[in-house]
Amino acid sequence: MSSPPTTAPSVPAPAGRAGAVPRLRGRPRHTPSRPRRSVPLTVLTGLVLLYSLVPLAWLVISATKTQRGLADSFGLWFSGDFALWDNIVETFSYDDGVFTRWLLNTLLYVVVGAGGATLLAVLGGYALAKFSFPGKRAVFGVVIGAVAVPGTALAVPTFLMFSRMGLTDTPWAVIIPSLISPFGLYLMWVFASQAVPAELLEAARIDGAGETRTFFQVVLPLLAPGIVTVLLFTTVATWNNYFLPLIMLKDPDWYPLTLGLNSWNAQAATAGGEAVFHLVITGSLVTIVPLIAAFLLLQKYWQSGLAAGSVKE
Repeated sequence: MSSPPTTAPSVPAPAGRAGAVPRLRGRPRHTPSRPRRSVPLTVLTGLVLLYSLVPLAWLVISATKTQRGLADSFGLWFSGDFALWDNIVETFSYDDGVFTRWLLNTLLYVVVGAGGATLLAVLGGYALAKFSFPGKRAVFGVVIGAVAVPGTALAVPTFLMFSRMGLTDTPWAVIIPSLISPFGLYLMWVFASQAVPAELLEAARIDGAGETRTFFQVVLPLLAPGIVTVLLFTTVATWNNYFLPLIMLKDPDWYPLTLGLNSWNAQAATAGGEAVFHLVITGSLVTIVPLIAAFLLLQKYWQSGLAAGSVKE
């Protein structure tokens, strides 16, 4: 026997018009991959970008001009003579090539000072993040307080202390203060607490690895993004350091690039001094090229390092 035909249960029509078909819910217009557009935020971002790029564009354009061209042409456009290469050659040869000496001095301060500050920040940040010891909270308070104190407030006491020790007008007067980076220590502290699992350290210790081997073979690769971030920050701070060398150094042979270019810039105000503004501008352009290259080449590392600790698990 054939079974009687079955009928589907009737679905009550929604309130409102009789027989209206319910509409399916559409996809949201704004998603994380397709964020909502904000006109004020876009305009503000464009203004900030313009504010950042206009000085750089002026520097690049002005570096192509001669001394006379700087005064006779519009600042944001090229003059008749394109003298970039001639300016670079003259910058490195002017005054018996003292610019090269200043460049080497800056590299010395960066390699020893910024490199040492990064090493100390890595060691201290890892120890504070993964070891417990009496006075740890007090150390945390000191680090936070040191971050809040501006470097200029410590310049005069540092000068008096180094003067008592007879270290002024020597490279050590610039290198030793550069070894201390409270912000770098705090950043490595936060990064190490998130990037290095405690279970991984316990596994390494159970396998018989000592603390030194564990640090270099297990911890150090995990801290690479944070190390690059701290290294970039300390490098920029040391490379652009002006006030500390100004009060510590008198011998031009130990000047960094910041003081050296300032002395060239001040020549026009001295009696019988030669105005070399085109060399100051070209030297400034040469000075920022290594920093721009470092940020571009290490971009993926320092961006991930800055994001450490932003998400709480």
